[in-house]
Order: sequence, then C-alpha cells, then structure tokens
Amino acid sequence: MQYYVNAAASRDGNGTREMPFRRIGDAAKIARPGDEVIVAPGVYREYVNPRNAGTEDKRIVYRSEKIRGAVITGAEILTGWKQYEGNVWVNRVGNGVFGAYNPYTTFVCGDWYFAPTVRHTGAVFLNDRMMYETVSLEECLAGQPDPCAWNQEDARYLWYTEQDGNETVLYANFQGRDPNAEKVEITVRRNCFMPEKTRVGYITVSGFKIDKAATTWAPPAAYQDGMIGPHWSRGWIIEDCEISNSKCCGISLGKYRDEENDMYFYHKHVKSPTQMERDAVCRGQYHGWLKEKVGGHIIRRCEVHHCEQTGIVGRMGGVFSTIEDCHIHDICNSQQLGGAETAGIKLHAAIDVTIRRNHIHHCIMGVWCDWQAQGARISQNLMHDNTPPAGRPHARGAMFSTDVFIEVGHGPTLIDNNLLLSPVSITIPSEGIAVVHNLVLGSFSLINSGVDSIVNGQREPRYTPYHIRHRTEVAGFMTILHGDDRIYNNIFIQHYPVTDKKRRPTDAAYEVCGTAPFDIFPTYDEWISHFMMDREPDMGALAPYHFGHLPVWVEGNAYFAGATVCKHEQHSLVNRRAKPRVELTEKDGRYILKTNVYSYIKDFADGIITSDILGCAFEPEQRFENPDGSAIIFDSDYLGAHRGLSALPGPFAEGSGEYAVF
Repeated sequence: MQYYVNAAASRDGNGTREMPFRRIGDAAKIARPGDEVIVAPGVYREYVNPRNAGTEDKRIVYRSEKIRGAVITGAEILTGWKQYEGNVWVNRVGNGVFGAYNPYTTFVCGDWYFAPTVRHTGAVFLNDRMMYETVSLEECLAGQPDPCAWNQEDARYLWYTEQDGNETVLYANFQGRDPNAEKVEITVRRNCFMPEKTRVGYITVSGFKIDKAATTWAPPAAYQDGMIGPHWSRGWIIEDCEISNSKCCGISLGKYRDEENDMYFYHKHVKSPTQMERDAVCRGQYHGWLKEKVGGHIIRRCEVHHCEQTGIVGRMGGVFSTIEDCHIHDICNSQQLGGAETAGIKLHAAIDVTIRRNHIHHCIMGVWCDWQAQGARISQNLMHDNTPPAGRPHARGAMFSTDVFIEVGHGPTLIDNNLLLSPVSITIPSEGIAVVHNLVLGSFSLINSGVDSIVNGQREPRYTPYHIRHRTEVAGFMTILHGDDRIYNNIFIQHYPVTDKKRRPTDAAYEVCGTAPFDIFPTYDEWISHFMMDREPDMGALAPYHFGHLPVWVEGNAYFAGATVCKHEQHSLVNRRAKPRVELTEKDGRYILKTNVYSYIKDFADGIITSDILGCAFEPEQRFENPDGSAIIFDSDYLGAHRGLSALPGPFAEGSGEYAVF
C-alpha cells in the first residue's frame, strides 16, 4: 500500500495520490508492514510518531519524493517582533503552543554534563542558523560573541528568555537585521521523527531534511532522544537525509527510559557515575538488550551538522549497526554545552559497529567509542580539523579534541585505512586496539592513563564489561590493564609543531606524533615468560602480572619529520630529514589529498596484515575479525584499491601522490 502526503494539498485527504494527507503523522498512524509513505516537497512542521513496526522482509518506508525536498522540522516561524533597544527585539509566545514540554523552561542538564546549567533546550534561529543563548538580558544587549565559540561571526547573534505569567518572552539581538524581514524560527517540539514507544523496528526514512528540535541532553544511563531515531528497536535505515540544528543530538541510536536508572547520579548522587553505568548495562539485558531485538541499524549517505551535543549518539541501542558514507561536521561548535558526551559520533557499546567511508571534520571530537567497543571497526574515514580554531579557549565543561577516542574498552577494536589529520589523532585509554594502514599526522594520547582515579588515598579501578563474542550478553568485567595493542603499516608524520614539551603521552593534548609512548609495554615474549612455569602455578606470585601491562606489537610503520619510534619495532622506515607535505584541498565539495610522502617511502613494504596476524584481544578472547566471524585480510586500501603480495605503509595501495578522498 502506498500513502501520499503533500503539505500543499488544498485540504486533508485520505492518503491517496488524488487526495493526499497534509501531515506525515497521519500516514504514520496507519502505515503497516510493506507500506510506503511518499512525501512531496514542502515544510512539515510536526512531530512524526510512527505507531507500527515493519518486519525484516516487509519494511515500512517513509520516502521524500525529492531528496531533501521534504523538510520535517521541530520549529515554527515567529513573526511580529518589536524593537526593544538598539539591535535587540522582543516577542511573546503563549505557552499553550508548547503543550506539556516547554523548551524555554527546560534546561540542558543531567549526568556527565559539566557546563553550567543555564542553557535551555529551546533555541532561536535566524535564516536557519542557531543563535546563541545568553544568561541575562544585559548580555544580550551587549551583543558580544562568546570567546569560546568556534564561529565568532555567528556568535554575535544572541537571544535571551524569561517567563512572564503564561507567556515565554524572547529577546534577540539580530545585529542590525530586521527580524520581520528575515526568517526567524523557534523550536517548539522535542523531536522530529522518533517513535514514542520502543520496539517500532524495520523502518526506512529516506531523503528527508530534518532540522531544529529542542532535544535534551543524552547521557548514557538515561533516555537518549534525538531529532530522529529508532528508540530501542531493530533494523532502521536512515539514508540520504540532511540532519541539522539539534540543540543536543541529531540522530539517536540510544537508550530507552528506565525509571530506576534514569539520570541516576544527577537525581540521587549516592552511587558513583561509573557504577551507575555498570548497572545500566546489566539492567539493559533484563529489558531485552539482545541481538535479535535491538540494533542492526544502517545510517548511510546522510549529512549531519550543527548539532550542539552529538551528530549521532547511542548507548547500547546502536549495536551491530553500520554508519557509512556520511558527512558529519560542525558539531559542538558553539561551546554553549559541555560534558562527556560530545562528538561527531558518540557511542557507548559499539559492539560490532562499522563506521566507514565518512567525512568527519570541525567537530569537538570525530568518533568517540566509550565502553564496550568490542568488534567495532573504524575504517576508510577522512577526519580533519577536529580541534578548536587557533586562539579559541576551551569553554567550562568542554572536552578535549581528537579524531578517534576509544575509552575504557577491552577490544577488539580496529582503526584501519583512515586519514587522521587533526593535531591529536588517536586517544586510547583502552586495550585491545589495532591501528593498521592509517595516515596519522597527530599524536596518540592518554596512553596508560585516563582510566582509574585516586580516591581516599587509594586506586579506584574503572571496571567495564566485555561480552560473549558477537553478542550483547555480558561475559565479564575487568579494569583496563593497558597495552594489548597492534600498530602495523601506518605512516606517522610530525605535521604539527610541538608547543609544550612538558606534555606527556598520558595527557589528552599530547603533541608528539609516533609510537614511542608504547615503549612502556612489554613485547609478547617478555609478557608470556612470566606465565611459562614448570611447576605448580602460584596465584599470589602471578598477581603482579595478572594486573600488569599487556604486550604490544609494532611493525612495518614509516616515520617522518621527527615522529617517534617504539623501541620494540624491528622493521620500520625512519626518515628524519625528509620534508613530507600533506595538503587537503576542497573544490566544489570534492576533497583532494596531495602528498609527497610516498616519494620517500619508495619500495619500503611489509606483509599483508590479516586477522591471524592481529590475533585475539586479551580479555574477551575475541579475534580481530568481521562481525560474522570471518577473517579480515587487509588487501584493500582507503579507496578500495587492491594491495598485492606486499603492502606499502599507510592507507593507499599506490603512491600516486594525489587522491580523491571524499
């Protein structure tokens, strides 16, 4: 069955081509497995709440007739502005329009939120750009940009709100523009396209523009909403969409609401936040966190931008998913929000998640896989400029910046064939990480750090879960021992100047490129020798090694311009005199990477890396392999070109020097 929707229809219809619905929500109430909802170009100011699930072989499809022609928005046009003083105008909105959720009395706050609780979930938009909220009318009148904002020009456009009886009063500094002659909108709805109930699976959302919603802060042990998302279900496809201007998150693959474990720390305080997270994992299994019921989503060919917490967020609900061929940019740039959940992609429990062929840039972080990135693979991505602009200080509560952050996971987690071009490239306070065939211009950071705390004079380990192979069921919990990493066939270039020589690899903002931070870990032979006993094993005597560092493997890498070399590496190319150039340029939306580094590599090569060479991550005893358990042979490069019998280091099979990378 096909249903038709057209906002420009002369009157409400019955969903036929001749008499289309005017609202997508009308079709969403009745669509059944196998049905398709075809939406004409236009602006749909509504919250779409799909009532029914599709099935694996009969999906429910919502399709924009023209790609990005149909716009689903959580905003409403606001006219009738009156000049208040100078560049500041005022408007009043009756609170009845908001229903039970008023974004201008609801604050962004909660677990793992570190910024001051002064920003509302609502927002004011001038010509499709989110304006910046102030905490006082005086600040709004002054019209000065926040010095922490990445875009200082945008940060000049300010707004402030207060309540007056049953009205929301909005003041806005339009910097000399007449708001009655421009497009001014305010967010009035929390979501755009997201089922209210869980388990509404097997839905396809194709070709829409989805923007402007008053989403809430989405920490990992709370209900996580976004402008669009499957809400704890299975098998969604979100494709060819543009998703932008969420107050917090764009796409949510995240957690359901559990009344007994919802913002637990924020409300009750009595358990440590880490214990609260462990509770959430175990309670999730009680609430149906199984491969057969949750996850397995596909997000492809989407542009996600200008969201102020994350582009894509998820806690447990994103397992077994694929995020591919997306353009994710300008995330958490306003610096008005701050906390431990901010990145282009921020996933907890990215079990068997594949993140590939994406372009991620100008985000506070590129990809952050926090806890349980078991079987996750980050491959063939272009990441750059995931760092504040020069001279912009960190806002209170803001996180550090990096391309890839794998936090307190036990692996196996694979980072391969990527272009990692930001000043900090790979942050891994984890174990069981394989870094293979990447071009790395920045540093490793938080090596042997970022895990445990000293509280009451003693070490408080952060125990995190690992799982049955390729499943969600918990196999055990363990603290991070550090090490168990494999670093093969990469190119490391000290591209950025070292401005602070006092920083160490244990720091988040370490500036030295290369593998020397791994000197502290043993080789495999050194490590295993402690367990090679010809007598009855002594549990007490082995305790220092049970809780000691795990081994590392480092081979086949190329180092330039002062990038450091791990002392364990036996086969490497080191050229400190070379002057390698790496230049990324953009023209008409096409990105070209130019480099002369392969002229220095010449015929230096190493063997083809495979799952058998990488072996198993220590704690879960799981091989670095595909989600279906098959072996990986790294014989394809960043572009998909074939590597022969041996492999050049880095992400390209051939050293042409110029590559179309996105």
